[in-house]
Amino acid sequence: MLAKKLKKELPTVVIFGRTNVGKSTLFNRLVEKKQALTSTISGTTRDANIGIVSWNRRDFTLVDTGGFLDFKWLTNTKKTAVSIDEQVQKQAREFLTRADVVLFVVDGKEGMMPQDKEMSGILKKILPESDKVILVANKIDSGKEIPNADIFWRLGWGEPQAISAVTGSSTGDLLDILVKKFKTTPGKKIAVAEEYDERDFIKVCLLGKPNVGKSSLLNAILGYERVIVSPIAHTTREPQDTDLVYKEKKIKIIDTAGISRKWRDAGSLEKMGITKSLEIIDQCDIVLLVVDIEEDLTKQDAKLVEQILERRKSLIIVANKWDLVEGRDTKTYTQNVYRTIPFAQYAPIMFLSAKYNTKINKLMDLILNIAENRLLELKDKELERFIKNCINHHRPTRGKGVRYPRIYYFTQTGTNPPEFMVRLGSQENLAESYLGFIVNQLRERYNLIGTPVKIWVKK
Repeated sequence: MLAKKLKKELPTVVIFGRTNVGKSTLFNRLVEKKQALTSTISGTTRDANIGIVSWNRRDFTLVDTGGFLDFKWLTNTKKTAVSIDEQVQKQAREFLTRADVVLFVVDGKEGMMPQDKEMSGILKKILPESDKVILVANKIDSGKEIPNADIFWRLGWGEPQAISAVTGSSTGDLLDILVKKFKTTPGKKIAVAEEYDERDFIKVCLLGKPNVGKSSLLNAILGYERVIVSPIAHTTREPQDTDLVYKEKKIKIIDTAGISRKWRDAGSLEKMGITKSLEIIDQCDIVLLVVDIEEDLTKQDAKLVEQILERRKSLIIVANKWDLVEGRDTKTYTQNVYRTIPFAQYAPIMFLSAKYNTKINKLMDLILNIAENRLLELKDKELERFIKNCINHHRPTRGKGVRYPRIYYFTQTGTNPPEFMVRLGSQENLAESYLGFIVNQLRERYNLIGTPVKIWVKK
């Protein structure tokens, strides 16, 4: 395995149930953020959503599985998964068998369905330890509806816990019961809640059009099948967060839904997933724009790069499927890429094959390098020497007006990414091209690869 998960050992809680009982809504409620897509359409959840929940100074991993459509997958361990739905259910079954506690969710508003009985029977075969299962009657939105949950006693899992994932009603009581289950789980270390600081993580997101290999790249980085891979467009619908450690650095990698050319006209689920993908840009530090190197970059790719740079995010172009290219002339393909995005030639291009795990280590090293450079801090004395060298090499070029500008002061005003200020006389103007020259000199001098640099002028 290239990268490793965070060492902290946590109990695993799996949300289980048929489709449309509110599993993803409950997941969002317990992790306290809208991570999972919610919809009335069956099969909305594909890849398992994974989050960390803290309650009563106890941490645990919460897994939201896809709804089971074919119950044969719960009992047949030798069957090969081919379709997306089959891969979804295979993945869910694997999480289920490793669970410390299972939240068996049913629909308290709709009542007991034949599928609930069938799933309950199969669950008893897989998990003979009944104390691992908590029966959750969801969609009990008012006190008058609590008696509706009594019918689920017949499933044989004890008292149904009546909750409303939408309003949050009784979810605290559910968490109290859940945490007590950990104390009776043998052979599992209980982790005391620790402060989870997002600032400790390098946040990286995978972005790109459908079927360019984003999910395959994530699986290659992790060394195991974290997300479902399929040639069908929009297999990944929800952003998938995974925390890992690489060379003692904490990294959060987010896999996103593919952004199609006409995404505004896409179906409702695809549109919701793509909207979330665009929102993820604001939450990350580094964007890996994954492209199929066999295909030319499009105007859509160029617009996406513009959005990334406007948000001042670092950028790496991941030229995937390099194994399929004949000749593999990096110089020619590099020129082809930069021809479409000439304004982003400082963004490095990594030619690799996610399928065959080539150059994954180099990609991870590049991520660490860029993350370090985003935090670059230079002292005024260092910058004073730097700007003098720039002026000696190339006299400042005037913008509007007849007076040649004089740079009185050059200092750093921010980091992540680096930001600088140049001070001129009140009647002087500096040409934009000269500011570009300073930026290029900064990149060359301090190896600011892949990172936007801002310089603003003060008079």
